[in-house]
Amino acid sequence: MSTRPTVAIVTDSTSDLPPALVADLGITVVPLYVHFGDEVFQDGELSQPEFFDRMNAAPQLPTTSTPSAGAFEEAFERALSVADRVVSLNISSALSGTVDAARAGAERFGDRVHVHDALNLSWGLGWQVVRAARAARAGETLADVVAVAERTRDRVRMIVGIDKLDNLAKGGRIGAVSVFMGGLLDYKVTFTVDREGKYQPIARSRGAKAAMRDTLEWVKQEMNGATKGAFCVIHALSADRAEQMRQALEAAYDVTEMFVVETGVVLATHTGTAWGIAFVPGE
Repeated sequence: MSTRPTVAIVTDSTSDLPPALVADLGITVVPLYVHFGDEVFQDGELSQPEFFDRMNAAPQLPTTSTPSAGAFEEAFERALSVADRVVSLNISSALSGTVDAARAGAERFGDRVHVHDALNLSWGLGWQVVRAARAARAGETLADVVAVAERTRDRVRMIVGIDKLDNLAKGGRIGAVSVFMGGLLDYKVTFTVDREGKYQPIARSRGAKAAMRDTLEWVKQEMNGATKGAFCVIHALSADRAEQMRQALEAAYDVTEMFVVETGVVLATHTGTAWGIAFVPGE
């Protein structure tokens, strides 16, 4: 006889969690949307090749939108039918209105639903979701699951590299990265998400090899002497670079976990072709 779980985990699709991991950990994912004119697709409906083919052929850059408060309310209601409490972990409020939608959707449930602003995205968020879900699966209380999420939020680091700034600039999400706009024809740009959940530029590198070197150097710096860690390599139509980074990380560190994932098309709308590493240094 199975026991009713204390806490259920909800997130949004910008966490870039593979479907098999979502199913294994019992996570509910609320999708964001990508719009090509009048056509609307849920994040995850289009494969990366399909998405990039459509985007390259489209007269205008696609746009993205957040889930409605109603979509979160429905997800919370379903989750509360099988668990006593819910923790919803969502993309940085500095980058998206998704947290606001989740909070609005949570209103009628009172303290049964806790909305956590991850102050990050992709696997900067994903690691928080995975570790919170594992704590929930282990039977931890709401307070303990939230504490795990907050601790992971404090420790996770992420670097993202993009081939061109075009999409980020056209989508209006460029923020502080705009200081890197000048003379970028041959440059790859890397950035992170700072403590406030905003994009923060790191470096501009001339050519792909230099960008890879600078990416791995930044990871070493942020590992801060740790030799062990959990890593996720993320990419948007950049599988070869992702594999190179995976191999480099496994050669340099005692890797406790390694995921290699494709980013969802909502995030790819803003980055174009891209790569990244999200990691939690070992203690």
